[in-house]
Amino acid sequence: MKTRLPALLLALCAAAAPARAQSPEAFFKGRTVSIYIGFGGGGSYDFYGHLIARHMGKHLPGNPAVIAQSMPGAGSFKLANFLASLAPKDGTAMGIVSQAVALEELQGSQGVQYKSAEFNWIGRATSVIEIMMTKASSRAKTIQDAMQREVLIGGTGPGSPSQGYPNLLNAGAGTKFRIIAGYPASAEVLLAMEKGEVDAAFTSWGSLGAYHQDWLREKSINLLVQGTVARSSELPDVPAVGELGKTPEDRQMLQVYASTADIGRSFIAPPGMAPERVAVLRAAFDATMNDPEFRAEVEKSKAEFHPMGGAELQALVGKSMQTPPSIIARMKNVLEAK
Repeated sequence: MKTRLPALLLALCAAAAPARAQSPEAFFKGRTVSIYIGFGGGGSYDFYGHLIARHMGKHLPGNPAVIAQSMPGAGSFKLANFLASLAPKDGTAMGIVSQAVALEELQGSQGVQYKSAEFNWIGRATSVIEIMMTKASSRAKTIQDAMQREVLIGGTGPGSPSQGYPNLLNAGAGTKFRIIAGYPASAEVLLAMEKGEVDAAFTSWGSLGAYHQDWLREKSINLLVQGTVARSSELPDVPAVGELGKTPEDRQMLQVYASTADIGRSFIAPPGMAPERVAVLRAAFDATMNDPEFRAEVEKSKAEFHPMGGAELQALVGKSMQTPPSIIARMKNVLEAK
């Protein structure tokens, strides 16, 4: 037995060596990488999922086929839970899930069976900058004005940013927004603002630039605040939600909520992957973001494009997950208040 044991160990090591020594090119060549999309077709998650799938394969070693697959359900919880527990952990599975995936975990939302910080965050195609605005003729021309007088703002539902931000700003920054609820979508709120039914509206910066460029050109609106942790380079003169707050605790509450916009349209891979395989996916994603053909398609579509690398994104999510429970409890109370 003593003479056979070393030989057996040598044989096992020899068999394992090719798997360990296999280069990324040898592994990916001839394989298929799936990018799962946590929502149905037609929205921005679907758009970015297919966009990345069309271009990322040529930047992966071995040039594997990359396909986009829809896995909608439960606000993308279905996909997040799949990636956390069932998806292969070898680099052949990625996904794009809700920008609120970490916030939902923090709030203890029903159906969450994942740990956001344990995902391998591969990269972000864009943040989603959301803007609160009033008409130029409004008495509330700045966010400070909204702290001095009541401002009517249209809302599209209790779970939407159009109502979440005003409620949290009222509680944390001392604004005086009064939500006029019941609008089906932001387009109807913008129309209501034009008609004078409400003073303020909330929409994405991308939509504003795509459909109401004349408002910006003619300066017919006031930009009160952007729903981000810090000011974006595109809007250096517009205060960020993350800057506001009467106390450090207020600011932290507002920053956690605004961090969903910074996560934006991000791509994740399962937890427990080998670090070198994660590095390969991140490098390929970064190369895709700088691909001239990819950028030409983004420009042609007029899509928002604010990329972020995986390591920075991982740190952002990790910081959010360290939010004290007392801050989360207060935020939940504000958002759920009738």
